[in-house]
Amino acid sequence: MLNSYRYWMIGLCFTLAAVGMVKGQTGLVKSEFIYEEAPFPSCHASTIVETKNGLVAAWFGGTAERNPDVGIWVSRWEDDHWTEPVEVANGVGFRANRLPTWNPVLFQPRTGPLMLFYKVGPSPSTWWGILKTSVDQGKTWSEARTLPQGILGPIKNKPVQLGNGDLLCPTSSEETGWRVHFERTADLGQNWSKTDALNDGRTIGAIQPSVLFLGGDKLLAVGRTRQGKIFQITSQDAGRTWGEMTLTTLPNPNAGTDAVTLKDGRHLLVYNHTARGRSPLNVAVSPDGQTWQAALELENEPGSEFSYPAVIQTRDGLVHITYTWKRQRIKHAVIDPEKLVLRGMVGGHWPR
Repeated sequence: MLNSYRYWMIGLCFTLAAVGMVKGQTGLVKSEFIYEEAPFPSCHASTIVETKNGLVAAWFGGTAERNPDVGIWVSRWEDDHWTEPVEVANGVGFRANRLPTWNPVLFQPRTGPLMLFYKVGPSPSTWWGILKTSVDQGKTWSEARTLPQGILGPIKNKPVQLGNGDLLCPTSSEETGWRVHFERTADLGQNWSKTDALNDGRTIGAIQPSVLFLGGDKLLAVGRTRQGKIFQITSQDAGRTWGEMTLTTLPNPNAGTDAVTLKDGRHLLVYNHTARGRSPLNVAVSPDGQTWQAALELENEPGSEFSYPAVIQTRDGLVHITYTWKRQRIKHAVIDPEKLVLRGMVGGHWPR
């Protein structure tokens, strides 16, 4: 299954090479909706993962964010198409009334089942963490298991698996200000430890980090803030302790971001390069996690919402991004990072 997908994508790359790729942007191989119609009007907070059988995506969907009918929906790339979305988790049975679900995060560890983390609760300040697993690459799922008290799991963006096998989960809390934490499990979610909050929630109110690899045990986390800029914070010891949180020069309109370290050592960031609103949706690339260059605009329609990206690099080297499209559908973009043409440094402005 994975080989057929790889060959199909390679063929598509050759086909589009002569016409400057998709939308005239070099490096953008493909842009599509995961579904055209679904039994829910609103969706948000997608996640994507590669399994041995191909891609799996998930998101939350229902009448509207925070409503109790919102559940977790999954689609798989199979036979050259995305399968019909299926609800795999919801907030039924936790209390007398059904509760909304939030922010699914898919992760495939090097060994073990596919993991689906998500949250259940009335709001982000009162939700709790849930874990399901799948041994058949997302076709069927285990019963829901509530994570230990005080452990939320990865809050929006994917965990990373360290050299020793530990999963380092980027997370955050909102009950006493927006504060970033990191959680760690050495046994795929049976036992957990966590850091203290890394910021006070007032000087910088930060949530939803992504983790990048800077070499050796050095890590960089970046993410969303209320201060109008993306935050950054580094660890010298594989995430056990962290330095001081600071703001980058990259704008952030209080919207989710995601990032990944590529196989060639560069870092790729997906975010809204704007001070207000959630359009445009941009891709930037950095050699060191500090200086960023403009690569692509995935969307740019004033007044619309293109938000909450998730990004991975698959074994064939391609980069896959999913994101919310106007709260109506989930979009999937494929990038060839070797073909990206960088257009200058980004900070307060986006080069044209």
